Amino acid sequence: MTLPTLFVPHGGGPCFFMDPDGGPPEPMWRPMQAYLAGLIAGLPERPRAILLVSGHWEEDAITVHTGEHPRLLYDYHGFPEHTYQLKWDAPGAPDVARRAADLLRNAGFDTREERERGWDHGVFIPMKVAVPEADIPLAQLSLRADLDPAEHIAIGRALAPLRNEGVLIVGSGMSFHNLRVRGPQAEVPSREWDAALTDAVTDPDPARRAKRVAAWDTLPHARFAHPREEHLLPLMVALGAGGDGTAVRDHASEVLGWAVSGYRFD
Repeated sequence: MTLPTLFVPHGGGPCFFMDPDGGPPEPMWRPMQAYLAGLIAGLPERPRAILLVSGHWEEDAITVHTGEHPRLLYDYHGFPEHTYQLKWDAPGAPDVARRAADLLRNAGFDTREERERGWDHGVFIPMKVAVPEADIPLAQLSLRADLDPAEHIAIGRALAPLRNEGVLIVGSGMSFHNLRVRGPQAEVPSREWDAALTDAVTDPDPARRAKRVAAWDTLPHARFAHPREEHLLPLMVALGAGGDGTAVRDHASEVLGWAVSGYRFD
């Protein structure tokens, strides 16, 4: 069975785990938490592994993590002490990482492998919600540091065969990511940006969809939404891997005055 591909919002820092007693997060984060908690149940079958690209890892060449038991990188700052003790002990998926590397090299991409880097919070924070038992192996894929949107769509296309091999491809980022603005000053422009992005992402013509999303910086309020686009580039990978299938927005919420969306490509 062919699995969909997903672009999911990973929240802000350890936002879903701020209560040291394990209680629910602040109300604004609860719709996003509920969306992430339902990801696996909403698939046509349970994946044997996950390939995830996070907005928090960039390399000069596209890089796959082949480690068997990656450590966690608590790459957020100023949060309560208990959030630096969080655990998510899923195994790595070195076989999936190497299969991904082969697909990318066959498509002409300079591709490297490494096994020492830990999983950043763009991996373990959303996955701790989505897969709380940590029982699905995961391989992480980096962004390429040039942040070229068309190239990241092409990277996704090269990875598409994994969808028929029981691998769920996930882009983890944020559809709006401007940490300098929040509250009322963000509300109107973020909604207008979100509407324009969603219209491009869900364009029913796959070729036109790819062109429009690759030209994301021409959309209204684009640089207001993403002064730097690393949190948007995982969407490009998910879109490319999604191929010619249907694209839908399957999550919408508002946090910090930001309109935030998640997308699914079937």
